Amino acid sequence: MSFLWPSMLIALLAVPLLALAYAALNHKRAARAAGFGSLQPARERAPGIRRHIPAALFLLSLAIILAALARPQAQVSLPRVEGTVILVFDVSASMGAADVEPSRMEAAKAAAREFILSQPETVKIGLVSFSSSGFTVQSPTNDANSLLAAIDRLSPTRGTSLGQGIVAALNTIAVESGLKPPEQADGSESSATGSPAPDAQQGIPPDDRLLARLPEGPYPSSVIVVLSDGENNQSINPVEAAAAAKAHGVRVDALGFGTTAGANLEVDGFTVHTSLDEDVLRAITQAAGGTYFSPQNRQDPKTVYASLTPQLVIKPETMEITALFAGAGLLMLLAGSLCSMLWFNRLL
Repeated sequence: MSFLWPSMLIALLAVPLLALAYAALNHKRAARAAGFGSLQPARERAPGIRRHIPAALFLLSLAIILAALARPQAQVSLPRVEGTVILVFDVSASMGAADVEPSRMEAAKAAAREFILSQPETVKIGLVSFSSSGFTVQSPTNDANSLLAAIDRLSPTRGTSLGQGIVAALNTIAVESGLKPPEQADGSESSATGSPAPDAQQGIPPDDRLLARLPEGPYPSSVIVVLSDGENNQSINPVEAAAAAKAHGVRVDALGFGTTAGANLEVDGFTVHTSLDEDVLRAITQAAGGTYFSPQNRQDPKTVYASLTPQLVIKPETMEITALFAGAGLLMLLAGSLCSMLWFNRLL
């Protein structure tokens, strides 16, 4: 525990001085009473220790109140929800399908907005979008307005690479926590976006190179939340990317959008059929120790959003405890006054 105002602590020296003055006053009173001898009433010859209790309580309350004015601080370990959540947003063409109203994309945006507005300020949220590749749209922040504006800018494009979306999210978490990608053979660092570098090692599959370039070190308390219809037609293997997330201590949850019956969609003059692929989303979450939330089991959004939030952590925090000291001082003063009123019919 610490105190901010040394001058107030110096004022505490007045308390023992007041105690000495009280003792001297009582000594004089006792000497004066002894001079009266047998003329003194019997009830005044032995007032007892009770007469000193109100004064002792008053001095104690004064000491506590002076300590409160010094604004004492203490380290308190408090549980709180803290960490980073990366929303990995599928912006592939299939997300424009209207088998859910008004479309898969708009339904995912609505879910993301509700999630953002339900989180405490201790949780930072970032946004990664993916189609044929993954890239960061919004770095982790607790500025809800910036996140909502970034979501509004999303629109369907071509291609789908769930794996690259997860890798981009992992890189975003690592960069945010100050981790650096491993160095390549020539000493240069790999890209933090998860995209292949032109000087990548020869003979190693591109997917493996991207996973190998993930920064090493302790990743902070983080959760990746994939919002997708599960369709995947480009590298990286999303299950391998999810397994890499688990290896770095990052959980991957997923929310599915669309229906298993699917819908027809016009893409570049061609009609294609697209449907919700729940098997892929389940496989991703199982590989990363997360949970898949289908459109059918998302009836209670609050329960879902609570599950998506990083776990409670216990962290020591320095807190000002002036109110506790002031309350204790007033309580001592009240107790002293009450004793004096009950025993001597006066306040002090």
